[in-house]
Amino acid sequence: MDRIDRRILALFQEDTRRIAALIGEEVGLSAAAVQRRLKRLRSEGVIAREIAVLDPRTAGVPVTCVVLLTMASRRPPVAHLDRFRQDMRRLTEIQQCYHVTGTSDFVLVVTASSMEDYGAFAHRWFESNENVTRYETLVVLDRVKVGLSLPLV
Repeated sequence: MDRIDRRILALFQEDTRRIAALIGEEVGLSAAAVQRRLKRLRSEGVIAREIAVLDPRTAGVPVTCVVLLTMASRRPPVAHLDRFRQDMRRLTEIQQCYHVTGTSDFVLVVTASSMEDYGAFAHRWFESNENVTRYETLVVLDRVKVGLSLPLV
């Protein structure tokens, strides 16, 4: 990736609907050149996905929780970790899941339509899981900044 690719990506990640001609004006390339670069960046896997960002409240999922989760053993069998990771990947309530260092093993960002729904989710996936010894839920009061943009320029 060169400097122009990074600038294109910086603009594109903020608004994927921005047309190539406008991006081209900002980086000094033609629309066709920008489109070729974006196509290459997609094929190389630099652009992993292009998604719609929804407003959780208007979409009916206003509750966001950050969960700190500790597994039963600091070194659980790989099969348990793999199964847990697979479960977290497929659950639509899980927006993000990180295997981390420190006092917790995983940090999750979980969404729910209500606190009651989150409670049922936590019971089903954390309290009933024999490999989870502890979890702490931090309820989000204000979404100050949410995003996945990378600092490229």
